[in-house]
Amino acid sequence: MSQNILITGAAGYIGGSVLAELASRRNGLIKTLNISAAVRSEEQAQSLSKLGVNVVRVDLRDEAAISEVILHNEIDIVVHTASSRDPSLITHIIKALGRRREVSGKETYFIHSSVATVFSEDGGWPFGEVRDTDPIFAKEKEIEGGHPVRETNILVTEEAKARGVTSFIIAVPVVYGRGTGEWRKVSANIPAYIRTSIAHKVVYKFDVDGHPPAVHISDLVAFYALLIEKILQKENIPKGEDGYYFVIAHRAPWWAIMQRLAEALYARGLVDEPKTQIWPSYDVAAESLGFPRVYMKAIGTSSGQLVAVNAYRLGWQPKWDEERFLDSMDDEVQSVLELDTVKPSLFDPVSTS
Repeated sequence: MSQNILITGAAGYIGGSVLAELASRRNGLIKTLNISAAVRSEEQAQSLSKLGVNVVRVDLRDEAAISEVILHNEIDIVVHTASSRDPSLITHIIKALGRRREVSGKETYFIHSSVATVFSEDGGWPFGEVRDTDPIFAKEKEIEGGHPVRETNILVTEEAKARGVTSFIIAVPVVYGRGTGEWRKVSANIPAYIRTSIAHKVVYKFDVDGHPPAVHISDLVAFYALLIEKILQKENIPKGEDGYYFVIAHRAPWWAIMQRLAEALYARGLVDEPKTQIWPSYDVAAESLGFPRVYMKAIGTSSGQLVAVNAYRLGWQPKWDEERFLDSMDDEVQSVLELDTVKPSLFDPVSTS
């Protein structure tokens, strides 16, 4: 029996790349999926229609509308990439999946795209090293002072359990590389540094050298596809309170990245010197990059002691490592120059990053 899947944020960098991967599969169980893609605008809908999938325009904040999409299209699996920090969207989607399960008698699944930064000290994580096999759900509930991403993680698990929906949380790290979606093909983080460097004619780095976890978009998409395959095969894999997945291929050493960017941009005549300078202040950095000041330190300097276990146990095999990543900085510049037509924000109410 075929199953039906909905991808939210399908015009975004991650969602669009996941959609492209699933739509292009010619073998395995994924090719049997009936794919729906949720977008916000008619222009986005027209762009994605060439993929031969069911494209739906829907406001995810409209509970009745998203319920209609899920029930009418008989959606069994939702891959949610539209926002990591808006709890109302989560509630509407999971409630609809719960109703779908009641009507069909079939299991329903919610795959949530979260953010790895919340498991770093700068992101408010007080417990030090964390493995995705640890009791993360319980630890997140212990932390006082709500972070919107963490609160959303908790809501996913609790709401899904209450509605009889199987949930998974993918903690997405720094993502880089050229996306394969039809609409937005560059990420939010590194392109922001490239744009700002070109505008200022200088590459800035922070006074602290962060080493956050990272993954190439192709490796990240491969994990989403692998997880979906495991669901279709009905394998007994970590889910619910145990269903956290750190999709980490390697680290992103920010000072080394900025130096490589300085060299690449200087070679193209886009900055004045092939070396970096320290940001005058975090306030200046936040204003220049377009990121909220409250998150600037976590974005720019965090490292975190995250250890990925679950993804590798599923059989995930990333192809990109730190050396290949650093060697690709000129490609990152080229992608921004060619493809940076949709100015993103990591903090839109409905983010498609």
